[in-house]
Amino acid sequence: MNIVKSKRSIRIFTLTMINIAATCSIQNWPLTAEYGFSSLFFSLLSALIFFIPVSLVSAELATGWPERGGVFTWVKEAMGHRMGFLAVWLQWAENVIWYPTILSFIGAAIAYSFNPALANNNVYMGIVIIAAFWGATLMNLCGMKISGLISSVGVIVGTIIPGALIICLGLIWLFGSQPLQIELSWDALLPDLSSPYQLSLLVGVLTGFTGMEMSAVHARDVINPQKNYPRAIFLSALIVLFLFVLGTLSIAFVIPQKEISLVGGALEALSHFMRRYGLGSSVPILAILVAFGALGSMSTWAAGPIKGLLAAAQSGEFPPILHRVNKNDMPVAMMIMQGVIVSLLSLVFVLMRDVNISFWILLVLMSQLYLIMYVLMFVAAIILRYKRANVQRAYTIPGGRLGMWFVAGVGALGSLAALIISFFPPRQINTGNVLFYELFLLIGIVTVCTIPFVILLFKKPSWDKP
Repeated sequence: MNIVKSKRSIRIFTLTMINIAATCSIQNWPLTAEYGFSSLFFSLLSALIFFIPVSLVSAELATGWPERGGVFTWVKEAMGHRMGFLAVWLQWAENVIWYPTILSFIGAAIAYSFNPALANNNVYMGIVIIAAFWGATLMNLCGMKISGLISSVGVIVGTIIPGALIICLGLIWLFGSQPLQIELSWDALLPDLSSPYQLSLLVGVLTGFTGMEMSAVHARDVINPQKNYPRAIFLSALIVLFLFVLGTLSIAFVIPQKEISLVGGALEALSHFMRRYGLGSSVPILAILVAFGALGSMSTWAAGPIKGLLAAAQSGEFPPILHRVNKNDMPVAMMIMQGVIVSLLSLVFVLMRDVNISFWILLVLMSQLYLIMYVLMFVAAIILRYKRANVQRAYTIPGGRLGMWFVAGVGALGSLAALIISFFPPRQINTGNVLFYELFLLIGIVTVCTIPFVILLFKKPSWDKP
């Protein structure tokens, strides 16, 4: 194994940008906007039962175990290497399933800048998807300094600036004389909670708040991690929540629910705003910026979970060929393997007939795998308060063990509830045959969760050798 001593290069600003790139995506706003004014209710509910617990628990665990591995290290310390391997495998697998959706969004955004019809051209989408992912992979192989720079620029140029523009124009639309596409009332704010089918879109809302724990895999690259991690997490959490809530409502103000596209809704909102204010010529430029922001987010994820998987590999969970890192301390063999898998999955995705349906099914499966990982993370946090009570944490959740039980318990129960609800297809989206929908998800979960244990069955003693 080629071991390279890591040089710490990530400061609090870069870490905050990495967190925002991992968590905040304009692509998720149209999904939540499907709820109309009640999207505010679901956004705040998701923040209380999921986003805030994830942020608090991640801050404590990252400052207690500031070494590479993230969820792999945390869950392994609490429940052993098998469960740690399962946790990081789920984090990586859900990410691989997510790539086709974000890559398709990038392709659609680029097409929107000069020829929107190309978004329906499979050849064009296939070329853009492969070029974008392998381009991001090559840049990430240059090391975390370059990767962090791409994430930072991508967030500022492609998420914060277009997002702030959507929000500003949405507020102008709200307080101007333009017709609103949603009703602003108490009745519209509180949704019908009597049916699980009505709640199923909540899974998509939760997905918009995932990823805060991911940056912990870069702990060895962070300057003064015990001090900078909690600061970066709390700062990025505030920015993400602000952008998510106001951005979602802005899209809901402008585009009728039936016309919202899960793939291109944010671009449609920008286009609608710009043309309404006589700024239609700026739409292609904004589309390129949004595409760059999505590319920055995707690049962040391409370098994140794979490093957690590298920690598992170097602990003996994979053959030695996958232990290798290059001179920039990046897992070159694993990233090439990831690129091949993502390329194949993405090409299958673009060949599907109804992109909205395939987008939603992949999003739900991704969310389910991620929610299982979060349950493991929350349980591990509670166990570590007892099993590793002597480990110094620069940040600890207030309230002692009771405080940890409450915060992690709320997060775990929220994750489990969302996992159960996710099996009910939403009424707002035509998902086809319900039985196929539910069987596809169930088989997908069982298959993905089984793979790491099958890998361990074939584990050889040579895998443990450095």
